[in-house]
Amino acid sequence: MKNLLQQYKPFLLFLGKFFLSYLILTILYQSYLNQFDVKNAEVDGFTKSVAEQTEWVLSLIDNHSYTTKHLTEPSIKLFYKNKYISRVIEGCNGLSVMILFVAFVIAFSGKFKNTLLFLLFGIVIIHVLNVSRIALLSMALYFYPQFEHFLHGVLFPLIIYGVVFVLWVIWVNNYSSYASVSKKI
Repeated sequence: MKNLLQQYKPFLLFLGKFFLSYLILTILYQSYLNQFDVKNAEVDGFTKSVAEQTEWVLSLIDNHSYTTKHLTEPSIKLFYKNKYISRVIEGCNGLSVMILFVAFVIAFSGKFKNTLLFLLFGIVIIHVLNVSRIALLSMALYFYPQFEHFLHGVLFPLIIYGVVFVLWVIWVNNYSSYASVSKKI
């Protein structure tokens, strides 16, 4: 048994770090969300910020783009060309994707400075990509509402998770402690 544990130690350490960091970050995020009254349609600050940033991006293209608070749901209504296109809810803010990204990088952590810098870089990339995703999705839904399921449920998640996967590959191959070991071999 001891031999098996020793043999799979790197994998078990990865799993332990990943699940522990994911659990801690998820609990912290849930604590943050619990501060807001969903029954009274209260939206968390980060989701509001994402909606406002999306509004700003859309307003660069069309000055008839704006957001308003949804009166009966915890969401922000997004208008493009004066037409109600979509709503930005907590699940749209990208934080759950960021948590997953952070947990993976921590699980394959490298030097502290490299890890911290890559985490900051990745979170910024994910955030910018997410705001762009919502803006592009809103424009696409304006012109092609019949493709809502494909655009919202397939194409845009594929893009954002694809970029996260590429970031993970870059991290593991270039900056993690695993990369430094494999370069020596």
